[in-house]
Amino acid sequence: MSARFEELDWRTTSMGELVLRRRRLPASDVDIFEVKLGDDFLMSSMFTVAEVEMARLALAEVSGTDLDVVVGGLGLGYTAQTVLADPRVGRLVVVDALAEVIEWHRRDLVPAAASLISDERCTLVHGDFFGMLRSPSGFDASASDRLFDAIVVDIDHSPRHVLDPAHAEFYGRDGMAGVAARLRPDGVFALWSNDPPDDEFTALLADAFATAEAHVVRFPNPLQDREAAHTVYVATAAGVAARP
Repeated sequence: MSARFEELDWRTTSMGELVLRRRRLPASDVDIFEVKLGDDFLMSSMFTVAEVEMARLALAEVSGTDLDVVVGGLGLGYTAQTVLADPRVGRLVVVDALAEVIEWHRRDLVPAAASLISDERCTLVHGDFFGMLRSPSGFDASASDRLFDAIVVDIDHSPRHVLDPAHAEFYGRDGMAGVAARLRPDGVFALWSNDPPDDEFTALLADAFATAEAHVVRFPNPLQDREAAHTVYVATAAGVAARP
């Protein structure tokens, strides 16, 4: 196989064919890691600005130390890695529906793996994030009343473009109420979206939380020679004063 392209893993999963591949940018020594699920191009290490910014925006809204955080969606690990870069974080639970993705990190196949696996604050959990949110035991079967300082989600393409029809319920009124119920009074919810800001979804967030805002995160796309943009929604739970 060419050194400029390598398929690191290929699996048949309950959600479709999952592929992890690495390719070398022409005339460079930069490796790009990419993930596909069926016909969907899920993520690339070339475009991580919004995932990183989502974690930063979420934690910027939380005060205190020994923070307890949940990340829904492991992927290549950049969101979780950014959460752990904040020294105030005491515990991080990362939930992913695909055991194969967690295995990539345990086998050190992706760049962020070492920093996650070696950090004792981080626990990788194979499970259905949406099902765990609805479950009486939540994200911790040993402490069903455990509340979190931040819940950060990067699973679907956007609230309107989901990977599985079963996920759609999460982006409705009941789903957002369920997130709010898992947060501490000063907690924050953050969500990544590949689509432009959705006024209807932002209004729904505003009904469930004390504050809600859609942030547009812009970054260069050298493959298309243009600027690209993703959206990060940030909502704060009741008890948090709106920032000026």
